Formats: sequence, structure tokens, C-alpha cells
Amino acid sequence: MTGALSGLLVADFSRVLAGPYATMLLADLGADVVKVERPGAGDDTRAWGPPYGPGGEATYFLGVNRNKRSIALDLRADVEVARALAARADVLVENFRPGTMERLGLGYDALRELNPGLIYCSITGFGSGAGAGLPGYDLIAQAVGGLMSVTGEPDGPGTKAGVALVDVITGLHAALGILAALRHRDRTGKGGRVSDGQTSGGGEGQRVEVSLLSSILSALTNHSSAYAAAGVVPRAMGNRHPSIVPYEVFETADRPLVIAAGNDRLFQALCETLGRKDLAEDTRYATNAGRVAAREALVTELNAALRERPADEWFGLLTAAGVPCGPINDLAAAFALADGLGLEPAVELGGVGQVANPIRLSATPPSYRRPPPELGEDDAWVREILGP
Repeated sequence: MTGALSGLLVADFSRVLAGPYATMLLADLGADVVKVERPGAGDDTRAWGPPYGPGGEATYFLGVNRNKRSIALDLRADVEVARALAARADVLVENFRPGTMERLGLGYDALRELNPGLIYCSITGFGSGAGAGLPGYDLIAQAVGGLMSVTGEPDGPGTKAGVALVDVITGLHAALGILAALRHRDRTGKGGRVSDGQTSGGGEGQRVEVSLLSSILSALTNHSSAYAAAGVVPRAMGNRHPSIVPYEVFETADRPLVIAAGNDRLFQALCETLGRKDLAEDTRYATNAGRVAAREALVTELNAALRERPADEWFGLLTAAGVPCGPINDLAAAFALADGLGLEPAVELGGVGQVANPIRLSATPPSYRRPPPELGEDDAWVREILGP
């Protein structure tokens, strides 16, 4: 079976998370990704353990580098090999500090002379202008980008998300930008690689730029919109929603339960299932705006009713009534739920467990062809395709 991106060669000069996550998604969809790594150490995440996989490799690295080939290059000593790879590639992804690739002779302006159809994706922390010198770490982006200000308890310090969420979101934006640029290249020609100094086809490449800061501002969606459209600066509210009630974590007889009753109909169904139709009939709670205004009183009443039964029992009753709800699972329970629902959340590749690609395509589904590579294991293959 041919993947949707089969035939595309991606030169992956990125490391750690945002870039490798983006290139893994492209690889899952069929692209041939060559991961360029430092000799000796390779990608930083190879050493980011524990935990470690069955072969002793850090699970951090294993999680974002399947379906790739690895070549070890010193970008100063082996710059001509790197340039040859870029000339052969359809897509190049890099997340060095702005200016680094230019100093190495691998910047966009230099490489588009070799390969006019190249899609050149740069991932930065804070852009290539005034923020070029700022270090692009996810934790820093969560802090200065506003995410920590809306995460955690109202009277507590800012809290980071439990995963490097800004890196992941930025990787998704990078992959989307690359696909848009490839579509543009398709419309303007049939490629643009160079062979013996001559262009083949006239497809127009371009530079794609994404940053951690811009990505998290976009991903904060309703919070960012509150500020951009109304000048409202949102604050942390714990597990509560600023605009919807009830939409938070509630107490039960044994453990917490999340309930998300996002409209009047769902609120009425919730109250009926709890045996509290009187709450649905109370004029204070007749509309969502009223429920937001009377949040404290309503939540107190709902908690009292929910504490009468255990979470799993309420989960069954409320789900049957069409009320969105669920217990707070750990990852083991989350994988078990996905597996029980037939979502096939995990695959095994080369003896290594992997999280399945979440994209479902009916004609060209993601594939799992190669386990995460050993450092430099594909040097010979890459040099062969590049020729003398």
C-alpha cells in the first residue's frame, strides 16, 4: 500500500520534540525521512531517560522517531553532504537557533538556489527577528506564552501542562504548513529538484516558519480570543471552565468524575439523572449565563448529589442519559479505554511499543515500516542515493 506522502524525501535537521514530531507524522504518512544527527551523541533525547525501552534507548526518543533513517553528520566538516541531501530533498525541517543554518551555508536562500522546489521549514522559539536570541524551550514558552497563567488553581503559582504541549502543538502547525506548501508546489509545477545543475519541473518551493510563541497563542483559542476581541485577561480556574457551567471535576462517593454539560438540554438531563429536577427548574440555572453567575451555589448542590454514588455508577447512568462525563484515568486506563473502544491506540514496531498515529485515512492510512533508528545506521544508504 502506498502512503499519501510516498515519494517525498524529507531532510530532518531537527531534534528534541517539535521538529521530530512533525517529521514522524510525515513519515507515518509515507514520506522517506532522513534524520541528520550529531556524530557521537545524536539527538539530545537519545539520552533523556529513564524510562528506557527494551533495547536500552530512551522512550522519549523512541516516541517521535519511528519510520526514519539516521545519518550522522558533522555539519561543519560534512556540509557538502548536507547540501547534497537538501538538493535532493522535497522538504527540509530544522529547529536550530535562528542564524545557525545560514552560518553553515544551509540557510533557505542558499539552498533554494540549489533546489527551487524545496519546502524549507524553520521551527523557532520566538521567531527569527527580535526574538531570535531567546532560547526555545517548551517550559519557557508555556510560561511567557500565557499557558501557565491559565493552568492550575486560582490562588496558586502558574502550572505547566503535564507534557511539552507547546512543542507538540508547534510540531502539528509545522506539519500543516509543510503540507500546504507542498500543495502549492503541486499547483505550480511537478517538482523542483536539481539534477546535474538543471531544475526538473517548475514547482515553487517556499519557506515555512512556525514558532513556539505564536503556536501557543493560537492554541489558547478561547482564552486568546477573550483578550484579542474583548481585552479580557483570563486567569487560572483550576479544573473549571470560564464560560460553561457545569464543566469541571466533581466529587462522588469514591473518586472524582468530570462532567461537561455544555448546553441547557444536557444540564436538564444531568439534573434528572441525579434526581434533582428542581435544579433544572430553578430560574437561577435556566441558562448557561445564569449558571456561570451562580456557579458556586450550583456546584455545591451537584457535589452533594453526586457524593451519593461511586464514580463508575454515575458514569454508566450519565452516559446512558447522554451527559458527557468520565473518570480521571491514568495512562494505563486511558490506553485500556481506547483499546476497548476499538481505536487501536498502540502498535509494536521492531519489538518496541509505539503510540499509533491518530489519523485515519481510508485509502492511504499511516504505516509503521521502520523502528526508531540507531544513530547513523543509514549512512551508507543516504550517501548512495546522493551519488558521488
